[in-house]
Amino acid sequence: MTVSQDKTQLNNHGLGLNSVDPEVFAIIERENQRQKDNIELIASANFVSRAVLEATGSILTNKVAEGYPGRRYFSGCENIDELENLAISRAKELFGAAHANLEPYTGSQANHAVYLTVLKPGDRILGMDLGHGGHLSHGAKFTMTGKIYDCHFYKVDPQTERLDYDQILAQAQEIRPKLIIAGASSYPRIIDFQRFREIADQVGAYLLADIAHISGLVAAGLHPSPVPHAHFVTTSTQKTMRGPRSGMILLGEHSAPEFARKIDSAVFPGVQGAVHVHAIAAKAVMLKEAMSDSFAAYQRQNLENSRILAEDLKSRGFRLVSGGTDNHLMLLDLTEKGITGKEAEDRLASVRITVNKNLLPYDSQKPTVCSGIRVGTSAITSRGFGFEEIHCIAELIDKMLSSEPTVNTIAKVQDEVSRLSKNLGLKPRPSRTAFKLTFS
Repeated sequence: MTVSQDKTQLNNHGLGLNSVDPEVFAIIERENQRQKDNIELIASANFVSRAVLEATGSILTNKVAEGYPGRRYFSGCENIDELENLAISRAKELFGAAHANLEPYTGSQANHAVYLTVLKPGDRILGMDLGHGGHLSHGAKFTMTGKIYDCHFYKVDPQTERLDYDQILAQAQEIRPKLIIAGASSYPRIIDFQRFREIADQVGAYLLADIAHISGLVAAGLHPSPVPHAHFVTTSTQKTMRGPRSGMILLGEHSAPEFARKIDSAVFPGVQGAVHVHAIAAKAVMLKEAMSDSFAAYQRQNLENSRILAEDLKSRGFRLVSGGTDNHLMLLDLTEKGITGKEAEDRLASVRITVNKNLLPYDSQKPTVCSGIRVGTSAITSRGFGFEEIHCIAELIDKMLSSEPTVNTIAKVQDEVSRLSKNLGLKPRPSRTAFKLTFS
């Protein structure tokens, strides 16, 4: 490399993305436009605030740090220590926890840290079946968890499509798991964490509560908290929490004395290396936002939007798994509509409404096809959707899925999606939050 080439390379550090890599810049711009123009109904999606986005993209990504505050493996971490301690204190205050670890890269990584803390290869896990609402990291056979541990699964009742705690107890008594996992990625009802702890105690198992989807509702006091009951609580931070794509582990007063240091060691150096300092900063901002009255109002609106959408869809002839929802998501069984979840996903995507195909309890379809779709309201609530827009969304879904849409119907639905997207935030209402779209 010549001196002039070296100077050019160094000078590139001062240039913006559009100058350095116009191809990547163009892709991001197209995604920016897609997010503006689409109605986002994927239950695990949300929009972060400008403050969270700034922290995520800050110069903190330049700093390498390993270990924990006061116990780093590299020097120059005095500001990072202050930042992580701040995030930890906010997490403990918000969730009523005695110990918090903010370093997991993802919610799945947090789960793996728990496994490393209390399990040995071959130990038994009892978690929710993937097709009944569970998550891949809870032991699906093709995952690392499923390959290392002896994983068993409980299912929902075939009639009510809800958790049957007596049946879960009977199953736990039969297989005697070392760890029970309470939590789901597509279960629309309240989870009784106290009952799960009673089951765990009766069989001598540890209890992990994975609240990746409902942590924002828990933080706002709109879903019972597992912190007083579970030995370990894990969550991702990007879903109802409206934070960066990352994870977190919480311990209550009853479990922190025994497991605090063990869980920290399991995270680092057990399952990951250096801290993503920029993500710690973004989680600190997320936690401060979650302590606000506006966040609680947002979550109340989120639940109300979900309830209204569920009732509206039911009135239009859609069957909802378990008959409805208690949280931010619902599962639509499309069997009687004569289409698969994959077909429904594709139809709605063609008019810029984003959902995901989803297995239903006791589904006869393959995971790549599915008999239903999962629909969530967290992202559209963040964008300012209120009751009027929710009713409109139900009508649009009905037009696209209840019968084969004509070319004219598709065009009209696309126009209505455009109208909804363009009008967001322009007509504030009491039912809406003051949250502003980060890219608007």
